[in-house]
Formats: sequence, C-alpha cells, structure tokens
Amino acid sequence: MSRHTATIRWKNNGPDFLSRRYSREHTLHFDGGAIVPGSPSPQIVPAPWSNVANVDPEETFVASVSSCHMLWFLHVACDAGFLAESYDDEAEGFMTKNERGVLWISQITLRPRIIWGGTKQPTADEIVRLHHLAHEQCFIANSIKTDVNVESRN
Repeated sequence: MSRHTATIRWKNNGPDFLSRRYSREHTLHFDGGAIVPGSPSPQIVPAPWSNVANVDPEETFVASVSSCHMLWFLHVACDAGFLAESYDDEAEGFMTKNERGVLWISQITLRPRIIWGGTKQPTADEIVRLHHLAHEQCFIANSIKTDVNVESRN
C-alpha cells in the first residue's frame, strides 16, 4: 500500500466573504515541491472570484485520469516490445447532472496519439488491446465511476 498527499491552501483576502464576494484562488502543494495555482472553473464561479489561468478541480481530475492511463499504456507497450517515442493526449471531461440533479464529471474521453519508433510497429488491433490493458491497470480509472473512453488518434 502507498500513501499520496496534497496540501491545498487558501486565504481570505477581503471583507466580503459572507456576501460570497471572495476570491476562490488557492494553491495545490505536492510532496515533490511542485506548487500549482488553483481556482474554480470560471464556468462554475465567474471572475473576479475565479482565475481562468489557474487549474480547476475538473481539469485536474481529467488530467489525473489521462496521466495514469498514459503511464500504464507506456508500461504495457514496453512489455509488448513496442518502442513509444511520444504520447500526446487531448483529454476532455464532460460535466452533466446525475439522476439527483447534481453535477458530476460523467464521462472522460482520452484522445492519445502515439508516435512509434523501432522496427516492431503495433497494428491497430494491438493498440486497442494495449489501451484496454492500460485502462484495466490504471489506479485512477479503478477508483472512479466516471465512464472513460479512449479514441486513439493513431
């Protein structure tokens, strides 16, 4: 078993908290020293109480699924003897309302494009199988109820 941590920091910088007129900007601190500026999505909380330049929780969630899938994909591709030169994913999450009318990320679509090197090149069917194996192993995908679809751009 492993343990993973993040520290989220926010400070009230104004007199209008109780009237809901306050900045929601915050920072996400990770154990390796990375600090990421955070904010709610401007689609949920309008400016000036959000910052479009910062990372919002929905983007972080989609990126987490994409990153985990990529890491497992590279692992299973290596196991299969395929040389991946690059991997780019244009992942997208879709927010909808559930049966109780509550917003949630109901679907994530991964759109990876892999550049292959070496003489052993995977077929389209092998790429689909590698994505399936990666999805089965992804810790994040195994932790969520969101549908995750892969639309390979190869």
